[in-house]
Amino acid sequence: MLVVREKLERGLELLKKYEWLLDAYVLDFFIDDHWSKLPGNWQKHLESIPLENLGELLQNENHNTQLAWPLELKNLQEELRKLCVSRVTKHPPDNSHPCSLLDHPKLKYVFLKRVKPKKHHEIIRMAEICALSQQKTPVDFIVDFGAGVGHLARVLGYGYGLRVCCYEMQPDLNQQAREIDLKLESMAAKHLSQDETRHFQRPVHLTHRLESSTTPEQFLSSIRQALQLTDDNFQFGVIGLHPCGNLGPTLMRMFLGCPQAKFLNFVGCCYQKMTTQATHPREQVHGYPLSSVLKDKNGCQLSYEAREISCHAMEVYHDRLRMGDYQHLRIHSLRAAAERIIVHQFPELRHCALRNVKYSPGMTFHQYFQKAVQGTRFEGLDSRILSNRQTETDLANWQRIVSFYTLRLMMAPLVESIILYDRCLFLMENDCQVQIEAIFDPRLSPRNHITRAVKP
Repeated sequence: MLVVREKLERGLELLKKYEWLLDAYVLDFFIDDHWSKLPGNWQKHLESIPLENLGELLQNENHNTQLAWPLELKNLQEELRKLCVSRVTKHPPDNSHPCSLLDHPKLKYVFLKRVKPKKHHEIIRMAEICALSQQKTPVDFIVDFGAGVGHLARVLGYGYGLRVCCYEMQPDLNQQAREIDLKLESMAAKHLSQDETRHFQRPVHLTHRLESSTTPEQFLSSIRQALQLTDDNFQFGVIGLHPCGNLGPTLMRMFLGCPQAKFLNFVGCCYQKMTTQATHPREQVHGYPLSSVLKDKNGCQLSYEAREISCHAMEVYHDRLRMGDYQHLRIHSLRAAAERIIVHQFPELRHCALRNVKYSPGMTFHQYFQKAVQGTRFEGLDSRILSNRQTETDLANWQRIVSFYTLRLMMAPLVESIILYDRCLFLMENDCQVQIEAIFDPRLSPRNHITRAVKP
């Protein structure tokens, strides 16, 4: 616990020093002149190098750098490497436990039909780890929170023979899940022997919403009813694949509040959607901070902007920079230029949502703007206001925005690590054995850290 606490405290000190960078919206780059906030030697160096070399700032492991970066920037990168949870997965992983049924020529398509490569990768890896948790900490069943249409539960139930209760708030998703279950069983009856299907466990799909106000007693009652249990003499594991915002911390509280819960495996996401003491001071519980160490500490709050940048795909951005595939990164400058025009016309409408526009080679600012404001209150703006000297100057400085965004992205792992360390301490304060590690390829799944906890 001491090592985690020391890293957390040092991380907060570093975050405080550079909060001016983390709290700066790229959207406001031109309006607030973010470039001028950078140290002079940073500005000079960043303007003198090809954009391809910016990728060196996003190498969060010990890779050799080719450029002589300003000393403060170099020291910052070294400090981040020491303090941040590693985003690199082990190859091969220490806890590999593959499911042979996923390689079956007929059944594999039913297991993961219409599942995108990102989700496919996550489900297989998460299922392996949950199956290993069951081996090390045997339980009667597993509760999968936010189960969706049951892809993960299906791999666990039919592939590994584990009993799973899917806790999902949307009834239509549960209905789809049941239909897929039956289809898989029908296919299995045709292509597998009775001996091969003997271990099958059909998931139980429970339509229920887990709130921060849900008590352990209410939760356990819903589980008993769904699984037709007659008493409380059972043990279970808690899992969640990318529970959004506050749901991750809610899973942790439910895990701690239920004596029957023995292990916890979850991978969080959408940190910007968490409530905090600063954003929701009147609420009793928050998504951050959780640990008593931070609850009693001043200056530990994370802004929305900092939590939002922590969810971005750093490795993908790094690769695009290194390959010279950065023309589409102009989209940030187009949006920032549009923001200046909108705020000039409507000062009270700063940060209004526009349509997402995908950059295409040769796209002009006029083309971008018309697509971005389609269906919004700005659609009727006179196109002549889009052509002015200030906008031309802004657009000519698009490479500055790429540099500035890269610096913010460089800090993103620190924000995520602070959140993860806080969660780790919270669980350790409640006598749990805790492990946090990267289990997904960050290029496929940017939120790739699993938090694993076991009660004594």
